Amino acid sequence: MGGYRIDKVLSELWPDYSRARITKWLHEKAISVDGSYLSAKSKVAGGEKAILDVVIESQECWDAQAIDIDIAYEDDDLLIVNKPAGLVVHPGAGNPDSTLVNALLYYHPPLGSLPRAGIIHRLDKDTTGLLIVAKTLSAHHHLVTMMQERQIKRRYKALVTGELIKGSIDAPIARHAKNRIKMAVVKGGKSAVTHYHRIKAYPQSSLLDVELNRPHTSNPSSYESYKTPYHR
Repeated sequence: MGGYRIDKVLSELWPDYSRARITKWLHEKAISVDGSYLSAKSKVAGGEKAILDVVIESQECWDAQAIDIDIAYEDDDLLIVNKPAGLVVHPGAGNPDSTLVNALLYYHPPLGSLPRAGIIHRLDKDTTGLLIVAKTLSAHHHLVTMMQERQIKRRYKALVTGELIKGSIDAPIARHAKNRIKMAVVKGGKSAVTHYHRIKAYPQSSLLDVELNRPHTSNPSSYESYKTPYHR
């Protein structure tokens, strides 16, 4: 791979690690190439020997706790966990322990060396649903990439007040300006698109099928693409 940048070459040779992490290690001189330390922009001739000298430590000081968890699927690379309502995913303000992360670290201790214990997305405390947990750095890198590229679909069922039929909610999300443990619609926040259609109508409420972060579509047989205000 002569003539290519060292960060690009190493990210392909070491797929367990993201390019951003490799760039950080190059900057910290944790990677030597034929005995020399290069910048991420340096190009290689081909045939050099690269040595990585780092210790992968636990990402957070979270305790393992014997808490029952419902494993829906597991293989060598990932776990699919069925999170019940009432269980917080990550430790934080007001919930220092007894979370899903604490349970996962007890179930599979190597998760302690992965970012956020391998969990690549989140669910609110009172939401029930499936969570993907990577068991290796390689799986974590690929799953995060798939999530960013919207290759992973997230769908929910929601019972809401009002008579909703079909539509989209397109409003940017960020931390609440005054209550930092809550999220809110904020100008300049992260793009958040939710599509919904009604499964069943009830008196004064609707059962919806909800899909998150799916790009708008012009297909008339699919969801309509237009903005609509929030309904609770």
